[in-house]
Amino acid sequence: MPVISLPDGSKREFADAVSVMEVAQDIGPGLAKATLAGRINGELVDASTRISDDAKLSIITARDEEGVEVIRHSTAHLLAMAAQDLYPGAQVTIGPVIDNGFYYDFAYERPFTPEDLTKIEKRMGELAKQDLPIDRLVMTREEAVDAFKAMGETYKVEIINDLPASEEISVYRQGDWMDLCRGPHVPSTGKLKAFKLMRVAGAYWRGDANNEMLTRIYGTAWEDKKALKSYLLRLEEAEKRDHRKLGKKLDLFHMQEEAPGMVFWHPDGWAIYQELEQYMRRKQITHGYREIKTPQLVERTLWEKSGHWDKFKDDMFTTHSENKDMAVKPMNCPCHVQVFNQGLKSYRDLPLRLAEFGSCHRNEPSGALHGIMRVRGFTQDDAHIFVTEDQIQQEVADFIDFLHEVYDDMGFDRASLMYKLSTRPEQRVGSDEIWDKAEKSLAKALDTQGLPWEELPGEGAFYGPKIEFSLKDCIGRVWQCGTIQVDFSMPGRLGAEYVDETGGRKTPVMLHRAILGSFERFIGILIEHFEGAMPAWLAPTQVSILNITDRQGEYALQLQKSLSENGFRAKADLRNEKIGFKIREHTLMKTPYLIIVGDKESQNGNVAVRTRTGEDKGVMSIQAFIDMLKADVSKKGCHRP
Repeated sequence: MPVISLPDGSKREFADAVSVMEVAQDIGPGLAKATLAGRINGELVDASTRISDDAKLSIITARDEEGVEVIRHSTAHLLAMAAQDLYPGAQVTIGPVIDNGFYYDFAYERPFTPEDLTKIEKRMGELAKQDLPIDRLVMTREEAVDAFKAMGETYKVEIINDLPASEEISVYRQGDWMDLCRGPHVPSTGKLKAFKLMRVAGAYWRGDANNEMLTRIYGTAWEDKKALKSYLLRLEEAEKRDHRKLGKKLDLFHMQEEAPGMVFWHPDGWAIYQELEQYMRRKQITHGYREIKTPQLVERTLWEKSGHWDKFKDDMFTTHSENKDMAVKPMNCPCHVQVFNQGLKSYRDLPLRLAEFGSCHRNEPSGALHGIMRVRGFTQDDAHIFVTEDQIQQEVADFIDFLHEVYDDMGFDRASLMYKLSTRPEQRVGSDEIWDKAEKSLAKALDTQGLPWEELPGEGAFYGPKIEFSLKDCIGRVWQCGTIQVDFSMPGRLGAEYVDETGGRKTPVMLHRAILGSFERFIGILIEHFEGAMPAWLAPTQVSILNITDRQGEYALQLQKSLSENGFRAKADLRNEKIGFKIREHTLMKTPYLIIVGDKESQNGNVAVRTRTGEDKGVMSIQAFIDMLKADVSKKGCHRP
């Protein structure tokens, strides 16, 4: 006689074992119709799963994030079923859920084409309308191997043979089609109403270049057609904002084969970079950081002592000099400990905040490189704070305030920031007592500021827990940028000590922290967030001065000099072109302010001002314009003329 406890605190008692779907039906027909799956005592299960003992149950519908994940998982099966229906002989391999969708890898006599995708998607729609029941079956290993051998599914047989002997083998059947899967899945194909196949790509079996090349079909699936349409519109918007296209159009940077994953910054792109760096430098000074600079090339022995060599040596660029193995630094932390170690430190010196705009290099796979978002050479806004254990919570709280200030100035909505606390993994260093203290300190820092946060159990680094900070851009994409990590391990491994209040020696705790993450990636995010139209304080050219005829050329140059002396980035366009052409060109280059000067402005010492959005600010004195521009630049944030 199971008693089912529901999330609202209510309980329902049943005479016999009952399925998730039957509980939903008991609550009401509307909920039963919407039910996709359930969560029993924390475990996600099919709606057909039966409950024979007292349990906590959550009904999962398309309104739940987990429900959308189940939809995507089931749509991957629908894709595989449709593809094999249309192309007999195609074998299915793996088909996981990914961000915003799913993919499935196929082995076939030829690669699938975009034209094939159109046919497969149409067939998926037909199979969905048939509302085929989806049933879970449990098989012995021998039964499963025999079944998939009979179907000619050699890849599935290989997967089954590689499963642990203790693992239960389940398959899902819809109609006369069957696939190996842990599940869960929606109750029937009729629940799958909003999907689209996106593209094809090549993929090696199990990601190994020594294995066969397969065809990967990517798709997306959502709870309803409205959500699907919204997602496709976001993709269109993201395409318009692609930082690689805008970087070329606005002449900000380029990449080339001779330096894969390295950025060639052009003058305007470097102006953005420099303004961002100087901004961060000023902010760090006001928050008590001291800036340092450490070497690019460091002997292997230091990386071995820090523990990085064993974990990251394949990602390091290395060289050899005078019988010494050297590595280009992939991170800055071991070098910062070396600075701390110079001279005996007292507890009175802590917290000690050391910051570096540290240039790092990592040998990322070529297939993972993506414009300036994923590169091999990058610069971090890196800092390490050496603290006592008692100082962790306050330093983390101060860092959160600092991060909020920066993201506000960058134009990101603080209300949309996301906070995740990653706690101790199974493999870790340090006592449980220290981990308890560190995790509580991080949690308290978040709680004292009233911030909503999510715990990620077991996702911390081996040396300590961390908080990750993610922001949303203007089209809803999430970017993880900031982080603060507690490190109990590295200071001790590298011999860091301080003298405590009793005169004894103690090892400091080290907080690793970054706000932007890397300048390259963050600038890419900004380019896409603002669609290249940077706020006035960050714009590479803040003012373009456009003369109407050659008679105003000298006056235009005087204006440029005056603006430059006032600290603004100004350019004079003296080309012998029509003023309408100049206005259009500088508007397309997304310059915040355009100054147009004709005979009247030149004679009266005034300027006619308009913005890149086409707003006419009218005629004003030079000083009035300078005051207006100063006010705009000081606003920072998302204000864009």
